Amino acid sequence: MGIGCHDLTLFSPLAGRAAPADGLGVARTIRGMNVLIFGATGSAGGSVLRASLSSPAVHEVRAITRCALPVTHAKLRTFIHRDYQDYTAVAEAFTAVDACLFCLGVSATQVSGEREYRIVTHDLTLAAARALRAHSPAAAFHYISGQGTNSSSRFMWSRVKAQTERELIERFGAVCWRPAVIDGEPSESAPRLYQALRPLFRLLRPFRSLYVTGEDLGLAMLQATAEEMRGCILENAQIRDLAERAPRL
Repeated sequence: MGIGCHDLTLFSPLAGRAAPADGLGVARTIRGMNVLIFGATGSAGGSVLRASLSSPAVHEVRAITRCALPVTHAKLRTFIHRDYQDYTAVAEAFTAVDACLFCLGVSATQVSGEREYRIVTHDLTLAAARALRAHSPAAAFHYISGQGTNSSSRFMWSRVKAQTERELIERFGAVCWRPAVIDGEPSESAPRLYQALRPLFRLLRPFRSLYVTGEDLGLAMLQATAEEMRGCILENAQIRDLAERAPRL
């Protein structure tokens, strides 16, 4: 189980903040959000993009990508950018946003080793968080990590993600998401094993700790932003709980 957003005091003084409640004690959803998405061409990121575009809580969606998106929408602004460690040329994308939904990532099976994996998983993520802090200091930073992340794991990917989570929470009050199986958009960049097993994912739907749709992951991120969650880790069942509270068209 991850550290709950209302329980964390170790990492961030921002932990546990919630949006004002209505008369029933339910956190209100804040409408008119501007969000910035990374990884919108991937399986999880494509689903988060779709959820954001369809959400009544979102006013504008910005996406930083290396190539044009196959999606057009009145809410969507795309920024084509190549250097993911220097965002000077696209500073406008980070300005006046309420949240960054960071869905960029790579499988450990798709890189040459730890050095390359660390650059993508740790270095590029922290660079985006720094740019967000510089241009929208009150914005929430949401990072998709993964179930099984552990600083003492024997698996390299798990240790690198755990370090990334810790630094994001300590320095930026980030919300770190640990989904299990994500049933997301079809993506050519997804690992081959993921693509092969994808048709079987929905067999896991009844198990709240093992399965989440990519769209529900996106809705949960938006709801966490509306409820002003900060500085915490959310596991799969908690993600599904948040998604159920999110407004839908």
